[in-house]
Amino acid sequence: MKKKKLLSVLLIMAMTAGLATGCGSSSSSEGESSDAEGQVYYLNFKPEADEYWQELAETYTEETGVPVTVLTAASGEYEKTLKSEMAKTDAPTLFQVNGPVGLASWKDYCYDLSGSDIAGELTDDSFALMDGDKMAGIAYVIENYGIIYNKALLEKAGYTAEDITDFDSFKKVVEDITARKDELGFSAFTSAGMDSSSDWRFKTHLANLPIYYEYQADGIDNTDAIKGTYLDNYRQIWDLYINNATCEPTEISTKTADDATAEFVTEEAVFYQNGTWEYNNIADVGDENLGILPIYIGVEGEENQGVCTGTENYWCVNSKASEEDIQATLDFMNWCVTSDEGVEAMCKDMGFVIPFKSNLESENVLVNEANAYMEDGKTPVTWVFSTMPSEEWKNGVGSALTAYAADQTDANWDAVVSAFVDGWATEAAASADTEAE
Repeated sequence: MKKKKLLSVLLIMAMTAGLATGCGSSSSSEGESSDAEGQVYYLNFKPEADEYWQELAETYTEETGVPVTVLTAASGEYEKTLKSEMAKTDAPTLFQVNGPVGLASWKDYCYDLSGSDIAGELTDDSFALMDGDKMAGIAYVIENYGIIYNKALLEKAGYTAEDITDFDSFKKVVEDITARKDELGFSAFTSAGMDSSSDWRFKTHLANLPIYYEYQADGIDNTDAIKGTYLDNYRQIWDLYINNATCEPTEISTKTADDATAEFVTEEAVFYQNGTWEYNNIADVGDENLGILPIYIGVEGEENQGVCTGTENYWCVNSKASEEDIQATLDFMNWCVTSDEGVEAMCKDMGFVIPFKSNLESENVLVNEANAYMEDGKTPVTWVFSTMPSEEWKNGVGSALTAYAADQTDANWDAVVSAFVDGWATEAAASADTEAE
């Protein structure tokens, strides 16, 4: 997805959604058919939205009589779960891939969505994931992530968001909070947990920044050989996270996503790297106290940077399913993005910005703060982590980051660089060999 196109589309959506579709769709019966004979089996990627998908499935079944089953994969286990479920007789009829790399593994299972009703609901063709001329997937949510912060705690420390405009100013604030943490009664950062429920925040989402800036510098949007141009920047933001947190760096291997969330909600820390999807879990802090900052890593011009904006969530329909199940799945997808019930659940309950005509103005304060950066002319950081060569690559980087945190030597950082650069080349070559077979 091209950055300029994404920026313009998201800005238009943010400004016009409430005017054009403030009341949702006009009918709750805009699905393609209520006579489908098949069934739907959705393998959901998002654990935080499981409750709402279960309720939505039940509502759809009550309205149409079509059975809808939703299975939610555990955090960090989606690809493993997908492989297991796809090997079964009753495989998922609706699943997701994270972009071009994920599509490479599953493109033979992707039904062509060209001409489908849901494809006609997209606000822009750039939200379709193409495999040549085939529309293999459709993005169903646009999200943002950055450094969520507690405004009240930041003000108690003597600062506001206006004091943080780049890495150097951020570092000054963070280290001052650490120096006074006993007096203030809180730390700068929540724990940077590196168990499987949390490590994606750093081996994937934080790692997006040095990749994004390398792509920008080289004028590319993918590569088989990352150079690691901005890995020194990656190191300094990682150092800032782990050395100014609620726990010692040696403890992060056992810290979880739940730990970080709890630390933020109970006001043990000011800053918490995560995304707009986390809103429901931290809402107790109060909308008036919630803000989100860009992730600054010390790159020239970053004062004009917004938060990270994009998607790794593309719906795909299983082409190996029966015709009846495929049609039932298409009906369900379209109902989700056109009916009052579906749109309300996705936009309000799940807090999504959806790239469809029915998108509603968000009640998620983090989404609105992220949009404010764009309205102020800041350039969002594109999600390029979908170009990471494999899950194995991410795991290698995660392991190296954890080892470095426990013993912050140059030699251990060299191991991170090796996992990042050499591991990328190895995994990209292995992926190419697999595709060639």
